Amino acid sequence: MTRIVVLGSTNMDLVAYVDKAPQRGETVNGREFRTVPGGKGANQAVAAARAGGTVSMIGAVGADAFGTRLRAALEESGVHTGLLRTTEGPSGTAHIVVDDEGGNAIVVIPGANGTVTALTPGDEALIALADCLLLQLEIPVEGVLAAAEAARRHGVRTVLTPSPAQPLPAGLLAATDLLIPNEHEAAALTGVGDPYQAADALLDQVREVVITLGSAGSLYAARGAEKITVPAPHVTAVDSTGAGDTFVGTLSLALGEGRPMPDALAWASAAAALSVQRPGASAAMPYRTEIDELAAQAHKGPPTHQAPDAARRQAQARMKQAKHLS
Repeated sequence: MTRIVVLGSTNMDLVAYVDKAPQRGETVNGREFRTVPGGKGANQAVAAARAGGTVSMIGAVGADAFGTRLRAALEESGVHTGLLRTTEGPSGTAHIVVDDEGGNAIVVIPGANGTVTALTPGDEALIALADCLLLQLEIPVEGVLAAAEAARRHGVRTVLTPSPAQPLPAGLLAATDLLIPNEHEAAALTGVGDPYQAADALLDQVREVVITLGSAGSLYAARGAEKITVPAPHVTAVDSTGAGDTFVGTLSLALGEGRPMPDALAWASAAAALSVQRPGASAAMPYRTEIDELAAQAHKGPPTHQAPDAARRQAQARMKQAKHLS
């Protein structure tokens, strides 16, 4: 089995469901509230474990009721938590508003995640045994950089999700094998709005890039290779929280299993499409049999690989629409 180590955040998601998200200074009535285990690190760990990987989580939870529940949720999904630390104080929380179109707005409060600034010897030993290390930016960048450098020392493939978007140290990018931003994060990193041009700019700093394009699918670019675009299955979104993490976790597993990039992207897109049809983040993540079934159905339909120009036009149209609505 593919061995994946995730170093990152664990948060309790405090989710309010509303017809329409409030504007600044506005109060709206919600119809439902849920507490759901989440955090970008934990979400990616759960996604990879449910999809069939052997997954271990490095991070921290607080010495509170949320911390106990977060650890238990990871273990129930098959994630190993022996190196998930418990620190004094509260666990991390994410305060999420989800509207009727499945869109969301999120405020993250780090809590215990803010203590993960360095590796322990046990952390590095675990990373050294992995096939892949997954990283995000909801813990201090010092901890992320330390893990990436450890992975590089031991020849372990490193996958970085640059979220929340922020300037990245050159050393972190140099130690990253595959960078997976969404189109907004790619624009923030490069100053370029067009995802195809952003991908070219990012290849000056990393070897491979996958830019997720929401309902338009994903774009893959690598140095010296032709770009690949893969559309996403057409589904009705209920809650997009955690969809990107589902994509990253399952894509990393698929690549670890030796699948070609186009097939891995299609499989990960199927997993993300399943997750957006259910409420919550980690609670909505699919299991391997579900992903296989939807991926097989999609394979029977129109060709998976979209012409680059067509995918580019779709992405540009979506960005124009977003600017018009903002």
